Amino acid sequence: MRDAQPGAIYLRDYQPPAFFIERTELAFDLHEDHALVSACLHIRRNPAVTGGKPLELQGQQLELLSLAIDDRALSPDDYELDDACLRIRQVPDTFRLQSQCRIQPQNNTALEGLYKSRNMFCTQCEAEGFRKITWYLDRPDVMAVFDVTVEADATRYPVLLSNGNPLSLRALGNGRHRAHWHDPFPKPAYLFALVAGDLRSVDDRFVTASGREVSLHIYVEEKDLDKCDHALLSLKESMRWDETVYGREYDLDIFNIVAVDDFNMGAMENKGLNIFNSSCVLCSPEVTTDSEFQRVQAIVAHEYFHNWSGNRVTCRDWFQLSLKEGFTVFRDATFSADMGSPTVKRVAEVNDLRNTQFAEDAGPLAHPVRPESFIEISNFYTATIYEKGAEVVRMIHTLLGAQRFRAGSDLYFQRHDGQAVTCEDFVRAMEDASGVDLQQFRLWYSQAGTPVLSAAGAYDPVAQQFHLTLRQSCPPTPGQPVKLPMVIPVALGLLGSAGNLPLRLATDDPASAVQTHRVLVLNQPEQTFVFEQVSEAPVPALLRGFSAPVRLEYAYSSDDLRALMKREADGFVRWDAAQQYALRVIAQAQAAYTAGDAIDVESGYLEACGQLLHDPALDPALVAEMMTLPGETYLADLAAEAGGADVDAIHAARQAVRLAIATTHSEALQACYQRLQSTAPYAPDAAQTGARRLRNLCLDYLALGGPGGLALAATQFREATNMTDRLAALQSLAFHGRDDHSDAALQQFYRDWEHEPLVVNKWLQLQALVPVPDTLERVQGLLPHPAFDLHNPNKVRALIGGFANGNPVAFHRADGAGYRLLADKVTQLNALNPQLAARILEPLTRWRKYRSRGEQMRAVLVELSALPGLSPDVFEVLQKSLGD
Repeated sequence: MRDAQPGAIYLRDYQPPAFFIERTELAFDLHEDHALVSACLHIRRNPAVTGGKPLELQGQQLELLSLAIDDRALSPDDYELDDACLRIRQVPDTFRLQSQCRIQPQNNTALEGLYKSRNMFCTQCEAEGFRKITWYLDRPDVMAVFDVTVEADATRYPVLLSNGNPLSLRALGNGRHRAHWHDPFPKPAYLFALVAGDLRSVDDRFVTASGREVSLHIYVEEKDLDKCDHALLSLKESMRWDETVYGREYDLDIFNIVAVDDFNMGAMENKGLNIFNSSCVLCSPEVTTDSEFQRVQAIVAHEYFHNWSGNRVTCRDWFQLSLKEGFTVFRDATFSADMGSPTVKRVAEVNDLRNTQFAEDAGPLAHPVRPESFIEISNFYTATIYEKGAEVVRMIHTLLGAQRFRAGSDLYFQRHDGQAVTCEDFVRAMEDASGVDLQQFRLWYSQAGTPVLSAAGAYDPVAQQFHLTLRQSCPPTPGQPVKLPMVIPVALGLLGSAGNLPLRLATDDPASAVQTHRVLVLNQPEQTFVFEQVSEAPVPALLRGFSAPVRLEYAYSSDDLRALMKREADGFVRWDAAQQYALRVIAQAQAAYTAGDAIDVESGYLEACGQLLHDPALDPALVAEMMTLPGETYLADLAAEAGGADVDAIHAARQAVRLAIATTHSEALQACYQRLQSTAPYAPDAAQTGARRLRNLCLDYLALGGPGGLALAATQFREATNMTDRLAALQSLAFHGRDDHSDAALQQFYRDWEHEPLVVNKWLQLQALVPVPDTLERVQGLLPHPAFDLHNPNKVRALIGGFANGNPVAFHRADGAGYRLLADKVTQLNALNPQLAARILEPLTRWRKYRSRGEQMRAVLVELSALPGLSPDVFEVLQKSLGD
């Protein structure tokens, strides 16, 4: 590794700020080759911090033009200035600091601070982007009221936006104009936002529960005005839902959303001015798939919900990031479940958790929900912070129940409104409101790793008792070799031959009501629960609703799994039984492949799949999920625990099982495909989305099965009236055809949609995902294509990220060319956009998991670590990946 290593920041070293900023006045003068930023900061010393500390403000890439205190100009002898900090040793206890600096937004390729996305000025300040705008106490526990004026050319930038409420917009008489915005709610600098551009808006209004009228606006380029209706509807649904479920009203007179093409994240919850990656707000049936409609709805809700869980109550420091993100992901997930199918939503969440967060927990980048240290905070916008953080909140909800959880959230918002607080403050509010001791539960915030829940059942027919023994363990993670027992809520039922059996523990009051669902609390290394009056040997339905983010181990037989798939009341458990059964038959197929034997897929599994297809009463969305096999990356993660993943064997085994389903059930697949055909006008509702999901899965199996299915896919591609069906058909052709016809379809698709960047990104990603080794050459051929731009994060994620994360058989090609391609792009992006570079590097960090490819992957990481000028973002990922 290099000599000049960035230093780590530790939670244990937190100190309160020596100064507070009570009011921030900013004036922006925007030009094509620079921007002038004038700041007047109303500062007071923190009386709780003794020792007369100097004022230290963060700043990067700023050209100082002037500096004054209370209108008195400072000379260079009065301050110290370097490339990261402005230090003034002698300051009064209360004063105004006035500064002016010059910045160059047009050259800001990192997309942090103030930058230009095509012809639009915009900002991204979370986590530490504000220091690239002006010198500031750029930390979340310094909260100020903001007054902002923005001046720009009136023709080029007719729309000038910032946080809060608009106060004025006036012409200046020289072709320029100026807008004045005021945000009355104190906020940290990371929530600051500014937009200047030639934009149009789709407008609406919302009346709050107390009768206040709020103006709603979504700003986009004129060509995208027809793609805003769904986002606007989602916003209004979110606002009403938050009032109903959490009692939270919106607090400003206006709520603005702006769509931006060049954006590192999905969206940003800046107070009153949410800035969105265009892919997360624009949608219409012609250009957007069902899953993207759902994603837009969820992200609009997520950013709106942040108004309280993140803005009104924010983080004390960045170690508490999950305080706002985990809580808000839980809120948006619950909202999405209420708007659609709760079971299918839960299945999707668990799928994502297992494929991303569990892998993160098992790798070198593992960290707790509340990390102990970091080098670059941008590297901690992870699945652990977001998705596992949400699961931790969900477990609190499960342990307390809905009523007490609501009381806890009410107390949390009331107690800490306008404050910057910690995860501990959130849990304490839940404790105080409910009377439930959550002391041991707090380990979920401080211990990394995915716990393993091992369960064993024994039935005593004479005593009619079922003994369920639960054991917990957690594997070592970096810096945490030994783990303490956690609090794990285990929701369960007992499945009998005719349905769920009554659940009565030996410790229950005999007069208590009979239940068929209950939550056990495992808080010891091992506990045994005895159920009485159990009339037959049951099949335990464990972790209903995925009540805890753990790996479950239970010795289910194939008959048990078929019973759960067919008769269990909980939809998640039914899906999970199908997944466990699929894992079993894929493992059998892989063993046969490795031994050179013929692959014979277990007939019971194929029969269970056939029963799913033949039952029109089942929810098509759930059937589709149950018949979708676990992905190859997840299979590799599981194989890594048993000595290392063989990429080629995993791919061959999974394909063999898919082909067995396709050939065994070709008639049923065809019948299901035809039965789900519809001529109804497109709607992204749960019923239509589920039907299209299953129909297109049937199409993919049929296309895998042979020419007839490919012909069906070609017909659907030509005749589809929505993007979901057309893209699904194109994928089946590209994945299973791989001939002149599939290439012609890809070319036709591009010709039809080259004017729509978001659709072109789908075209790039689809080609990166074709699961054959020579996809690498296709990806290389697309790098110079006009449709690809290394400066645009969406395009990088589509082509490079899609290839490295979503196409194991091509990325892990035996000659290592896939690794070298990714390393080359990381090298280029390290200088352009370090945050993006660090994120796309992640597939290489899993080198220890691969049996025959690991050393090649490690060698590429070593080469990268020797490069001069590594950003802190990339350096930290490499350091942890290569560490012992």
